[in-house]
Parts: sequence; C-alpha cells; structure tokens
Amino acid sequence: MPVNYLPIIFQMIVAAGFAVLVMLVTHKIGPKRKTKDKLTPFESGIEVIGNARTPVSIKYFLVAILFVLFDVEVIFMYPWAVNFRDLGKDGMIEMFIFMGTLLLGFIYIIKKGALDWD
Repeated sequence: MPVNYLPIIFQMIVAAGFAVLVMLVTHKIGPKRKTKDKLTPFESGIEVIGNARTPVSIKYFLVAILFVLFDVEVIFMYPWAVNFRDLGKDGMIEMFIFMGTLLLGFIYIIKKGALDWD
C-alpha cells in the first residue's frame, strides 16, 4: 500500500531539508575572508606545478572503460552461477552464448591493439 511508504518519504524530506538548512545557515553566518593562500589549489600536501590541463594519453581512458565494460559483464555471471541447477541445459547454452560473445569482444579488442602500451 502506498500509505506504508509515508514514513520513509517523510524521513527523506526531513533529511534533505536538514541538509539544505545547514548549508544555507553555514553559508550565511560563516566567515568570508578570501586570501591568496585560500584561493590557491592544494592537492595532497603538494603545491601545484604547471597546468592542470596537460593532455593525458587516451590509452589510459580506453583501458579504464574496457575494464568497467568487462567487469560489468562478469557481474552478470554471478546470478547464473547461483541458479545454475535451476536453469538446466537452456541456462548453460545461454551462458555459453554469452561467454562466446564476451570472448569475441575480447579478441576484437586484442586484435585492434587497444591494450598495447607502446
């Protein structure tokens, strides 16, 4: 019943309202002193040297995207492994088709040289 969800919706509204209220109050009453030291970027205790817009090799991003792609595909194997006995031969054939498609994609990536770091 939708009425059963009212306490959850009310709690979400109260939590969001509290977060917005605290952010507004701290913004209004907080100090507003902007100095040169406060406005400089600071990363892990090291002062910034050079430009942050330095080009990065596309190979890094390509490997990251491929990792996420194949990692998500492996996640689909977990429910199959849990329900292996219930799915029977049809489930086994479907998983072989899925694994074959995954293997073809991996072979394609290797043939294209996407994982070569020259």
